[in-house]
Amino acid sequence: MAVRPVRPKRGQRVLQDLVGRQVAITGGVGDIGLAIGYELASRGADVVLIDIVDEPEAAARIAGLGQVAGTLRYDIADTTDPDALTAALARVAGLDTAIGNAGIVRSSPFLKITPDDWQAQLDVNLTGVFHLTQAAARQMVAAGTEGRIVLTGSWIGSVPWPETTAYSVSKAGLEMLARSAALELAPHRIRVNVLAPGIVDAGMAARQYREEPQYRARVDRAIPLGELQSLRQVAQAAGMLCSPAADYLTGTVLLADGGCSLLAGT
Repeated sequence: MAVRPVRPKRGQRVLQDLVGRQVAITGGVGDIGLAIGYELASRGADVVLIDIVDEPEAAARIAGLGQVAGTLRYDIADTTDPDALTAALARVAGLDTAIGNAGIVRSSPFLKITPDDWQAQLDVNLTGVFHLTQAAARQMVAAGTEGRIVLTGSWIGSVPWPETTAYSVSKAGLEMLARSAALELAPHRIRVNVLAPGIVDAGMAARQYREEPQYRARVDRAIPLGELQSLRQVAQAAGMLCSPAADYLTGTVLLADGGCSLLAGT
């Protein structure tokens, strides 16, 4: 299914610097994936949201986004299955922008992390992102396409946060993956960067913030800017990395965390 283009009203000023871009986003119908997809499509890109949810659910979530200047459509693939993911990317004609956003988190005190929870987070957050990076790069190189690959990391890929060891390790590995890929893919004019958000007002973090007073107090102490990061703020940072403004960036971790990492050691 797809959302067809809707042009801005007369006199409406809309940034459309991504017209013609062909984008694939894994984890595309999660909160952050949808926000990024909407941001890029609003700026003129043709976006394919790749995820593992049923198509009716994906269609409903996409339909709720509103009008876009480009297009949005959905495709099913599991990032831990490299063949299925490669096939999904191959269905994106002219792919020039890939965003590795699929991820899971299973919070647990260090002494209670199970082997299954450890492995699951590495499989999705690191190995799955490797599959996306490699498959997208291969497709771009074969087509002679100058491309962008953006990987969704986290501020706790660089600094510790309680009860997130496996998740943090996976995101730390993702940063080295991006740097290594950026070095080897630069001769092909493919830029690879990481977007590392802070504590986002979505998913489990949002629920804990609203329902758990101890967690809320910890978060309030951790964010110098004093508020959770909105989905739109994450999406706008991703949009910058996909835009001409990032033409000279590769191997970079864009730490968009509201200053969380500044206080991590205090």
